Amino acid sequence: MPALSAPAEGRPLLSGAALLAIYMQAVNISLPNAAVLHIQGSLSMTDDEIGWVFSSYIMASAMVMPMTRWLAGAFGRKTVMLTSLALFALGLILDTQATTALQFVFARIFQGAASGPLAPLAMAILLEGVPPERQPRRGLLSTVIGLAGMLSGPAIGGIISEYHDWRLIFVFGLPLTGLIFLTMALYLIEQKPRQNPPFDFFGLATLALGMIGLQMLLDRGERMEWFASTESCIEAAAAALGFYLFLVHVLTAERHFLNKALFRDRNFAFSTVMFFALGFVLLPTLALTSPMLEELLGYPADTTGYMTLPRGAALIGALAITATAPKWIDSRLLVVTGIGLTALGNWVMLGYSPLMDWRYVLVAGTIQGAGLGILMAALSKTAFSTLAPGLRPEGTALFTLARLYGSTIGIAIVQVLFYNHTQMMHLALAKNLTPHHATGPAAGLFAGAGLPMLNELLTGQAAIIALINQFKLMMIVILAVSPLALLLRKSRPLN
Repeated sequence: MPALSAPAEGRPLLSGAALLAIYMQAVNISLPNAAVLHIQGSLSMTDDEIGWVFSSYIMASAMVMPMTRWLAGAFGRKTVMLTSLALFALGLILDTQATTALQFVFARIFQGAASGPLAPLAMAILLEGVPPERQPRRGLLSTVIGLAGMLSGPAIGGIISEYHDWRLIFVFGLPLTGLIFLTMALYLIEQKPRQNPPFDFFGLATLALGMIGLQMLLDRGERMEWFASTESCIEAAAAALGFYLFLVHVLTAERHFLNKALFRDRNFAFSTVMFFALGFVLLPTLALTSPMLEELLGYPADTTGYMTLPRGAALIGALAITATAPKWIDSRLLVVTGIGLTALGNWVMLGYSPLMDWRYVLVAGTIQGAGLGILMAALSKTAFSTLAPGLRPEGTALFTLARLYGSTIGIAIVQVLFYNHTQMMHLALAKNLTPHHATGPAAGLFAGAGLPMLNELLTGQAAIIALINQFKLMMIVILAVSPLALLLRKSRPLN
């Protein structure tokens, strides 16, 4: 596609607006994280519906993002950018107007779909007219801004929801979105290619059918008693059919939106699998930690948000250091180091208990964040070091989708297992707890007002155990892909 252009005096403003667009797209992923209890109480959401707040936005964004290049070619990048920003602002308004859980989830889906083209188009704007030797720095800057948005979201949402109405966490994005819209409208010059390359709608539709069917099955299966319900059977059938048609399409079609040559590059293929596992740990940790701090340990929402910042700072710092590391350092060694630190952080999380203080959470999060930052930068280097330059645009899209899909599937799985394990542990702990085993003052807990207190105590203990089980699962996932690091080739400098 032809490069965008802008008046020279508008380039700094245009670049700033592009970075702000990347931040806005990312911060809205995690913005409700520390406010989930306020949202849950206001909208009467059940515990198993909380995961929809995150997964609905991510999934909708991931479904639209692959279409960005085709949309920009068909309608013009400026038109698509301005339309996406307008719809994104409308999604923010819909978030604030929701009065039921279903309305809020639909608003998040709408907002996520509108956000899909923002990051790819903003990245194209940032790279406009930049010499090839400086493009990696721009790419690193955009990655850091995106992560800063994603990891600062809980702190912003926690502060606002603690002292004001939780709906204001979405209102604050409206003036920023308006500023981006105004800057793009003034300085971004519309350009379209003479001929827009065809887009594989069938491939995307079958992949979307599979992913949405699987997501719905994981999100609603527990509530619907899994395959005892017709709905779960339909969702499972849709997922199986979608993935089957997509696989057949990839293997038989000459052209589709995932180039087969991508999978013939060993470094890229294995790095993408590991990037999926990284996504499985990145956001699910946030989705579990904030509710644990607020609901089980009794921290206020603003403190809960603050306690996520060290993890984010460690992740971004490690990412920046690793991305600028000397070329003679073998990326495979950095991959192994990142996996090891990530697993160590999760191992420290296995020591969580109701008696711990905030420092334990900060230490575990910082270790895990540093590991994820090293791993993210090392995998990005390794994945594209052996990939042909002509395949890198498509490779970047698939690489990003792998992390997004890893996060949304990870959130769904850990939420389902968390509530399932909580129920199982509650039954296990309460099984032998009878009045006959209690003596003295403890016997009073089995009568009158003592019973609700005893049940709350058991539920808290069961939830902590279930939470630890999910951190163990994430540790197993990241360790399960670690042998792939041994199959990577030595990286070579990017051309």
